[in-house]
Amino acid sequence: MSNPRQLHLTAFMRPVSLHTGAWRYPGSYADANFNLAHLKSFIQKLEAAKFDAFFMADHLAVLNMPIEALRRSQTVTSFEPFTLLSALSQVTEKIGLAATASTTYDEPYHIARRFASLDHLSGGRAAWNIVTTGNPDSAKNFGRDEHMDHSDRYKRAREFYDVVTGLWDSFADDAFIRNQETGIFLDPEKIHTLNHVGDELKVKGPLNIARPVQGWPVIVQAGQSDPGRQLAGETAEVVFCSPGNIDSAKALYADIKGRAVAAGRKKEHINILPAALVIVGDTIQEAKEKRLKLDSLVNYESSIASLSISLGTDASQFDPDGPLPTDLPETNASKTSREGVLRLAKEEGLTVRQLAQRFGGYSGFGFVGTVQSIADEWEKWLTEEACDGFTVCFPFLPQGLDDVVEKLIPELQRRGIFRTDYTGSTLREHFGLPRPENQFFPKA
Repeated sequence: MSNPRQLHLTAFMRPVSLHTGAWRYPGSYADANFNLAHLKSFIQKLEAAKFDAFFMADHLAVLNMPIEALRRSQTVTSFEPFTLLSALSQVTEKIGLAATASTTYDEPYHIARRFASLDHLSGGRAAWNIVTTGNPDSAKNFGRDEHMDHSDRYKRAREFYDVVTGLWDSFADDAFIRNQETGIFLDPEKIHTLNHVGDELKVKGPLNIARPVQGWPVIVQAGQSDPGRQLAGETAEVVFCSPGNIDSAKALYADIKGRAVAAGRKKEHINILPAALVIVGDTIQEAKEKRLKLDSLVNYESSIASLSISLGTDASQFDPDGPLPTDLPETNASKTSREGVLRLAKEEGLTVRQLAQRFGGYSGFGFVGTVQSIADEWEKWLTEEACDGFTVCFPFLPQGLDDVVEKLIPELQRRGIFRTDYTGSTLREHFGLPRPENQFFPKA
């Protein structure tokens, strides 16, 4: 299959695995989320494999889950993203550094300064994942009793983006003269004071950091709701998403690209990277056995609630080690979720316990197979415009990461659908994105 396009790959690394059983898998580093030596080795392996970026999500509260589930969760502690990425910027040279930062529980000046600093520290490798924060418990950590409404969060986010990018453009690229003989450090004619007054925000400016190396750090967006898709179409350069299959991925891809074009942007300047758990085996059966082993490490009592929600009925009443009953009553639960459970139970012959552990461990989309079968599927997704690449989620570390970088990446390179070396130094260059012109100091 000939394909002129190449995949873009980012690595989802906070938590280091989204699967709740990952820290218990044989050979895994149980403390990987909060161990700098491990994280340093992970990012250096990813850079050697030529990944576009190391991607860190973030949480502003301990996850709101039942205490029995929380006591078994690896997500309780993790590094603050900017602190960690600043450290990792000094032990890497090319790989991008993407951090999540909230538009609901932070201020534009803070965000603009942090990302400008990271971009300078890394030589132009920073990316901002714009989130509005979904966890309502975060509100209570920031002096609020209630979480801001969904539509209000996105309204603030859109204005927040305009303010941050305006602050990044506070100085012309050539504003700093630094002439030691004349004593002139800065050209005051090349400073812009933003003086923003909007519905949600009031920010004077200018930013007290020089314009970022990339002009603006790369903009990442993760929402899949209608407001989220619209924000992505207008602002995002990379979209982190979770479609359930190739057909839904194609629809999402076309929708967001269409919104970008409608906003006056080029569709090639927005990269859609679905999240995917990747489990590699020497045979498909071995890969499936790894998945079953991984799922088996998820506590049944903590995970049966997830299955019950998906089915719309109390699944704890069923025989855990028997098949899912076929005569389930009709409910008002999501038909898509319910049908997904029924299809999975039929296709893989999973017991109620295995289904619960699957949904309690990692219920998102995944590729489980051999190097050849996964490469075939990825090439199909790329060719049929279901994606521009993937946000790779590792099942367990370090082995799950090693399987991808040592086995899968060489096959993708052999097929010509993934780079064999970086062709630039900045994250914008990795993604083929232009450097934004300064909106206040355009070049003649």
